[in-house]
Amino acid sequence: MSTSRRAEPGGAAVRAGGEPRRLAYHGGQATRGGEVTMARPGVPDPVLADRPPGTAVLRVQGRDVARYTWRPDLPLAMSPRPYLHPVRTLAGSTVTDAAPDSHPHQLGISIAAPDVGGRNFWGGRTFVAGHGPAWLDNHGFQRHRRWLRHTGEELVHTLVWTDAHDRTLLAEQRAITCRPVDGTAWSLGLHTRLANVTDRPLTIRSPAAQGRAGAGYGGFFWRGPAVADTARILSPAGTDATAVNGSLTGWVAVTATGDAGPWTVLFVPGDDTTARDKWFVRARDYLGVGSSLTWDRPLVLGPAETITRHLVTVVVDGALSVATAAVLAERVRQPA
Repeated sequence: MSTSRRAEPGGAAVRAGGEPRRLAYHGGQATRGGEVTMARPGVPDPVLADRPPGTAVLRVQGRDVARYTWRPDLPLAMSPRPYLHPVRTLAGSTVTDAAPDSHPHQLGISIAAPDVGGRNFWGGRTFVAGHGPAWLDNHGFQRHRRWLRHTGEELVHTLVWTDAHDRTLLAEQRAITCRPVDGTAWSLGLHTRLANVTDRPLTIRSPAAQGRAGAGYGGFFWRGPAVADTARILSPAGTDATAVNGSLTGWVAVTATGDAGPWTVLFVPGDDTTARDKWFVRARDYLGVGSSLTWDRPLVLGPAETITRHLVTVVVDGALSVATAAVLAERVRQPA
């Protein structure tokens, strides 16, 4: 494997297998001295209503609960894409993280894929079979095209997934909805429809399909805040991340304590197709949950072929038990 250097956006250079120089990026975060910075864990973010251009705020029961950055200003090495952060409980606990030092390409709640036709839409290094993670000149980005609906409770827009040479691989329609569940919980629905707009089959792979055991990520992904040492995983498959990772369990929940007290985030497939996707779960070095488009076998999308996925995330004040999480999962799966 070559160790030739390549230039990062903004002039930073990296060596294959190494780490890139940190670059300033934008997307709705606080600024200090002209440089953009992320809020520290446990420190409240700026008021959501005071949002910069390229962002939208979702509201439930008169409260700002999430910011959607639909026009991010990020270096290409992070595979720029729209994302939700901060996402908060009704009481104000932040339950997402974005661009942490350890994984600066992980952005709150987003839809990302590490390998689409050889392009990296996940960000960071690419896993190369027989070699491991390496920095490659293969990053793509997601670009907003048109709003179809834009309210405080629902965002629907079209996007394109494009490589660095401005060639479009996928066209997407994405819908984000927020609804009250009760006085302590609200639900975030994320529905995506992806279409191959090339004239050839597109292969979607996870690192697990390239030989990295257990790393079947790609698709919906939630990066949790820096509370992995106190977080608990709940699911019908067990309460250990190792048992849940790669499973087809009916739902997954994470409970921890934040700046406004204990909270739980519950993830539930919104349709039968999504329910057949395996879960990607991390809880040791960082906190993350994903619903994987493909695990250890590639997904091949033919020309003009379309796939859809729907994931419901319930954001709750308070620590749920396995029993109460199961009841809530059934409730949002079959709304009244």
